[in-house]
Amino acid sequence: MSTTLYTEDHEWIAVHADGTATVGITVHAQDALGDVVFVDLPEVGKTYAPKEVAGVVESVKAAADVYMPVTGEIVEVNETLRDDPSLANSDPLGTGWFFKVKLAKPAELDSLMSSTAYDDLLKSL
Repeated sequence: MSTTLYTEDHEWIAVHADGTATVGITVHAQDALGDVVFVDLPEVGKTYAPKEVAGVVESVKAAADVYMPVTGEIVEVNETLRDDPSLANSDPLGTGWFFKVKLAKPAELDSLMSSTAYDDLLKSL
């Protein structure tokens, strides 16, 4: 079981009981980007602070940074996504995930949005 939280930059983070989390872009983000054609994923073993650029997603009409939601070390990247970037469009909340991170400061999760708060943000855009 995991808890999914959201950032104002349109990333989602699914927090797992083992102290790791999976990060990807939201349905709204992939809708705004259009057809994703390339992803630049972070290096395994690298540590990022919140709001640091941890990757890039490029579509036929734009490129966007993927920000780290919380402090943590990259423990895995989605090589399947690198091979098939369209997964970010077809299944952004599932097989289109970007990377997994070991949480360094779990208390930072408190600053992220619940699905209800994220839905409210989308309504205000």
